[in-house]
Amino acid sequence: MASAGTLAGIFFLTVALYCGIDPFKYSAISDFPDFEAFQVDLAPWSEIPADRDAENRLQKSEIRFLNQVQGPESVAFDPLGRGPYTGVADGRILFWNGESWSDFAYTSPNRSELCDPKPSPLSYLKNEHICGRPLGLRFDKKTGDLYIADAYFGLLKVGPEGGLATRLATEAEGVPFKFTNDLDFDDEGNIYFTDSSTKYQRR
Repeated sequence: MASAGTLAGIFFLTVALYCGIDPFKYSAISDFPDFEAFQVDLAPWSEIPADRDAENRLQKSEIRFLNQVQGPESVAFDPLGRGPYTGVADGRILFWNGESWSDFAYTSPNRSELCDPKPSPLSYLKNEHICGRPLGLRFDKKTGDLYIADAYFGLLKVGPEGGLATRLATEAEGVPFKFTNDLDFDDEGNIYFTDSSTKYQRR
């Protein structure tokens, strides 16, 4: 008769084999057959900052706007210090006026009732490619224009009055953007932005 240790070993080996083969395609990446993983070497422990928050400020922080905005991503303040402005899961950029949130801009020219507010950020996933998903936000402090990195619509810009953002770039050197993510300005006003994948979209 097999010992408990042998049975446990067989069980764990079977589970590992099942997870590795994924015969029923339960894995989150099962729809990406050419997905390739790479090992990332972490920094030695000696290089990791050792400073700690002696005042425990994070534990004393207050959760704001719970259930008022769904999936806020980047936060930006305009040249007059107003805001915050944030992109949310239904494709809008919202503005906090000190008392309530209001619509400021949106990235998709195809907005419809599909994009109406829903109970959770996950409710928007199937329509993100239609409604847009604004991720990175930065204001041009000289012009007041808001620059937006939208996961599906690329790099966009909207004026100080808001409304529908204008697309500035959807590809680079003939390669379409798949997952535009964040952006920033340098001191000369040049814009740098990231595209997280040339192959996979966020959805």
